[in-house]
Amino acid sequence: MFNLRVETEVKPSEDRKKVEKALKQIFPTLELRFSEGFLAGESSEPESLERLRKQLQSQAIRDSARKVLRAGRSGNSIRFMLNKQAASVGRVSFTNGESPLGPIVVTITGQNPDLIIDYLAPRTREGESAREIKAEEMG
Repeated sequence: MFNLRVETEVKPSEDRKKVEKALKQIFPTLELRFSEGFLAGESSEPESLERLRKQLQSQAIRDSARKVLRAGRSGNSIRFMLNKQAASVGRVSFTNGESPLGPIVVTITGQNPDLIIDYLAPRTREGESAREIKAEEMG
C-alpha cells in the first residue's frame, strides 16, 4: 500500500485552471481540491503514478530520477519537487524548489518505499530496466 499526495501553491498571478492542467499532465487520475491558495490531491491507486513513471522512461531520466527519489526518502516517505512550468507541457523536471511559480510537491508514503522507487525509476543497464516492477506489486 502507498499514498500519493501532490500539492502546489497557486500564486495570485496564476490561472488556477492552468495550474490544475499542469498537475493533471503528470497525475491525470488525481481528484484535485483548491483550498487556501493551494491545489492538492491524494490517491492510493497504482495508476496515479503511471504517467509519472512513463514520463521518466520516455524522457530517459530514470537514473537521475532514481537518485532524486532516493535522496528524498526519509523513513516510509519519498518527497520530491517538480517544476510547475515543465509539468504544464507534460514534462518531468525535478527542482529544489527555486522557481518563480513555486514547485509541485510530491510525497509518496508506503510500507516499502524502495519498491516504489524501483517501480518509478528501476535500475537500468545500458538504458534498459534491470527489472520491471508491476503496479500490483506495490500493494
